[in-house]
Amino acid sequence: MTSRLARLVTVLLLLATAGCGGQAGTPRPSSSPTPGTTTPSGTTAPSGSATPSPSGSTAPPGTASGPTTAAPSSTSASPEPSRSADPTAPSGRELLERMTLEEKVGEIIMVGVPVSGGRDTAAAVIQEHHVANIFLHGRTQAGQAPVRRLVVDFRTLGAAENPRDPLMLVATDQEGGTVQVLRGDGFSDLPSAVDQAAMSPDELRRNAETWGAELADVGVNLNLAPVADVVLAASAASNAPIGANRRNYGYTLDSVVAGSVAFGQGQRAAGVATAPKHFPGLGLVVGNTDTATDVTDTVTGPDAKSVAAFAANVESGSEFVMMSSAVYTKIDAERPAVFSPAAIDLLRDDLGFDGVIMTDDLAAAAQVQAWTPGDRAVLAVEAGVDLVLASADPTTAAPMAQALVERAERDPGFASRIDEAAARVLTAKSALIG
Repeated sequence: MTSRLARLVTVLLLLATAGCGGQAGTPRPSSSPTPGTTTPSGTTAPSGSATPSPSGSTAPPGTASGPTTAAPSSTSASPEPSRSADPTAPSGRELLERMTLEEKVGEIIMVGVPVSGGRDTAAAVIQEHHVANIFLHGRTQAGQAPVRRLVVDFRTLGAAENPRDPLMLVATDQEGGTVQVLRGDGFSDLPSAVDQAAMSPDELRRNAETWGAELADVGVNLNLAPVADVVLAASAASNAPIGANRRNYGYTLDSVVAGSVAFGQGQRAAGVATAPKHFPGLGLVVGNTDTATDVTDTVTGPDAKSVAAFAANVESGSEFVMMSSAVYTKIDAERPAVFSPAAIDLLRDDLGFDGVIMTDDLAAAAQVQAWTPGDRAVLAVEAGVDLVLASADPTTAAPMAQALVERAERDPGFASRIDEAAARVLTAKSALIG
């Protein structure tokens, strides 16, 4: 991390520890959008309803068929130690050595499983391509019991197809406000991030731990949250992916750091890993990458406030970080960040992040439709991504897996990149077990 950025992050974390809450009196957009049908990253769900996706699209309430845990509250916003794996368990590299190439590729893909509707496509890709991670996609108000059954069913399937894998990652979008996949009996109604930012860090941390326990109780071990994007109050209403949906932790850098760090700490205290998003920041764009093309940010660079917000989340212990699909001209004018070695080097080298870097939805997002599904996966992994998310359209997961295997079979360097990515994912899984 650059010394300037490191100093800023230290100051921000100290402010968070001191109890700096959300910024009272900051302007808010006049109204929050009504839930519709959007996918993990905000694309419209194939089922036809609208629900924010991992990156924040919107989808209508549905029903789920398919899994609950509580933990002590965290009291400090200072960096926390990562959960360590059972010392007797094999390391990610050791697990990797026992796997075929196809199994390794399965480790670095996450497929969407609709919480309402047919799941045959997701089940088939797990069986045929050893895909080892799922994302609960869409919207449900059915409560914990059907979600728990759904997760148990897919974990059982995953264990049969991936016997050398210690754990299936089960992710969802449980941010709050318009972006909350799981609702109903046993799930709290989470306020929007704007409203969460009005709480003190301690209060938010305690609440986030409760919300995390509800996820852990049904078998969810990864929340694709918090949003760490910095949105300006004056332009929030025109910031389609974040500000217009009140997904931001207030409108200042210190508020975003205090809120997102506290939320992440509470979730992790409950045993749920977190993935701050969308690096290096979606707070200054106009279009939503899920539904618009050519989404470009001409302002955000390596020293941007949003980068500092992600640095604070990395320092606080986040195990995953989600990349944005927008183009950032001050970082890489040619490629979306998710395909950009320069953007990923900023996260790895400047911020010192050694956890799992994942994509936003690469299945149905409008921003990436110029590339085939296979090319999307290859370009992301080649750039340094470890986990490819195919959430809104699970039919894209199979061609992604095939393309990754084919490229690795003819390119030893790419095969090594797959090994590196799969080892990171397996290490993260082992830590979740420990």
